[in-house]
Amino acid sequence: MQASDTLTDIPLAATVWQTSADQTWLFEPQFETLAFQSEGDDIGQSTITINPEQQRQTIEGFGYTLTGGSALLISRLPAAVRQALLEELFLPNGDGIGVSFLRLSIGASDLSERSYSYDDLADDETDFELARFDLQAGDREVVPLLQAILALNPAIKIIATPWSAPRWMKTNAAWVGGSLKPECQPVYAAYFVKYLLAMRARGIAIHAVTPQNEPQNYKNDPSMVMSAEEQADFVRLHLGPALADAGLAEVEVFCWDHNCDVPEYPLTVLADDQARAYFSGSAWHLYGGDIAVLSQIHAAHPDKKLYFTEQWVGSDGQFGGDLLWHVKHVLIGATRHWASVVLEWNLASDPHCRPHTAGGEARCVGALTIDGDQITRNVAYYIIAHAAKWVRPGSLRLETDADALPNVAFLTPDDRIVLIVLNDTAETRDFRIRYRDLDAPASLAAGTVATYVWRA
Repeated sequence: MQASDTLTDIPLAATVWQTSADQTWLFEPQFETLAFQSEGDDIGQSTITINPEQQRQTIEGFGYTLTGGSALLISRLPAAVRQALLEELFLPNGDGIGVSFLRLSIGASDLSERSYSYDDLADDETDFELARFDLQAGDREVVPLLQAILALNPAIKIIATPWSAPRWMKTNAAWVGGSLKPECQPVYAAYFVKYLLAMRARGIAIHAVTPQNEPQNYKNDPSMVMSAEEQADFVRLHLGPALADAGLAEVEVFCWDHNCDVPEYPLTVLADDQARAYFSGSAWHLYGGDIAVLSQIHAAHPDKKLYFTEQWVGSDGQFGGDLLWHVKHVLIGATRHWASVVLEWNLASDPHCRPHTAGGEARCVGALTIDGDQITRNVAYYIIAHAAKWVRPGSLRLETDADALPNVAFLTPDDRIVLIVLNDTAETRDFRIRYRDLDAPASLAAGTVATYVWRA
């Protein structure tokens, strides 16, 4: 797939890019432009009305998690193939999809080859001075690959999160489950600082962190449990002050980083006045609950950001069903409910959903499947492409009607309107796009997502 960045020169005519559940279209431009004309009679016609004066949240980016496994597989590609892939993924104004935001694990995630931290010790050893901290303890391909990505687009933002503290800091001294020992809260904050400074020394500025991935998930390998009260205490007493003392106060901190079915957790964290001062917002997944809960959190704390940081595609799914569900609930749903960032989960896996840790999730399909030097683009690639290419960082979400079809619209920094529309019904849907005093008649086949782009 090669995507052109060219817009039609016809005034108020939209180019259209489509992906269909049956894979007839895979983020491909349509031959005909969509022409706007004087507002017509809309009796009996569904209409999506865009209001450019009603501007909502600022968009910071769209992308994936660069897991250790993803970095390993991409790094093993032949040099020319790897460079072409990175340009396709990350060049902001090229022929590719323009990924603008990445997530990293601090230490291992469950899609690393093994569980590890940056300060692993023998049983019964401790290292409160972090003298044995080693950024290269595992997933060694991440740093050089990130350096190559940042050479293509230095503006890419990165959020990082741990799946577990080092075992010697945990109550069960194990990778799976357990919690942070109270006496290890100060050294764990210092561990974050050590990581951030080590990455910065290698030219990689981490934009944001969360204290813990999925803090109520006690089964993953690795994992660590952290209650809302523990998270508030850790950030208020240790992590927030440690970042400030290290000259890292600009690194944003997001609470929660788990599912939409437990809004009480981030609400509890943010109810702590002193802790709240250190948090920029909350991060979310959608393995449980309803994406609309993000609007509940926004209403309670309108000054705090919302990041959607993870949703995986399983090997037992189907392209069509996954496309429609993810576009509706993650891409459109999260942004309509105030998310500034939307990330799908794993960037790359092999044909057997590897690598992963011994007890990690064994069914995660990457946005890319890499088999030797062969690359297959999967459904998550196209989901993110529909937003990332056109909705650049700094774009503003615009208010739209959602009665006709699921949709979301944006005003970009270069004065384009971008409208993403999903037809998740079983029939072709005819509708109108209304912008200012003009209408454009549109038709969208069943099971299809379209991105419409025109000059504002």
